[in-house]
Amino acid sequence: MTTRSLWETLWEYDPNALIVVNPSLLVTLVNPAFCKMFNITEGQILGYPAAKVMEDVEEFTKVWERNEIRKAEPKEYAQRGLYVRRLFFPIREENVIACIMVDLTAEWQKQRELNALKNATIDEITNVINNQMHVAQEIARLLGETSAESKISLHRLLTMINQEMI
Repeated sequence: MTTRSLWETLWEYDPNALIVVNPSLLVTLVNPAFCKMFNITEGQILGYPAAKVMEDVEEFTKVWERNEIRKAEPKEYAQRGLYVRRLFFPIREENVIACIMVDLTAEWQKQRELNALKNATIDEITNVINNQMHVAQEIARLLGETSAESKISLHRLLTMINQEMI
C-alpha cells in the first residue's frame, strides 16, 4: 500500500468529521464522516462557503490570521442535532485551513438526560419535604387546638372543684 492510498483510506474511514477550506472559506475537501454528520453530499458542499453548513466560520479565519492551531470550545449545532469538539489548524504550504470535529452528541444527550433526571429528582425531593412540612404544621396546629381545648376543659374542671371545696 502506498503512502497516498494509506492516507486516502484513513480519510475515508475516519469517524471524525474532516473539512478543509481555503482562506476565502470555500470548502475544498470533506470526508464521508463530515457528509454523514451534516447530512450533506460532497457535491452539495465542495466549492461552496463553509457557512452553508457551519454557522460559525470565524474560527477558520482566526486560525489563518494567527497561524496557530486552535482547539475551540465544544459547539452545538442545534438545527442538526449535533454537539462536537473541534480542532482547527492552518496548513500554510497547501494554502488551506482544516478542521477536525469529534462527534460528542451521544455523550452530550446522555449528560442532558442525566441532568434532567437529577433536576426531576431534586424537584420530587423538594415536593416530599414540602408535603412533610405541611403535614407537620397541620399536626402541630391540631395538637395546639386540642391542647387549648384540654386546657380550657381542665381549667373549668378545676374551677368547679375549687367552688365545691369552698
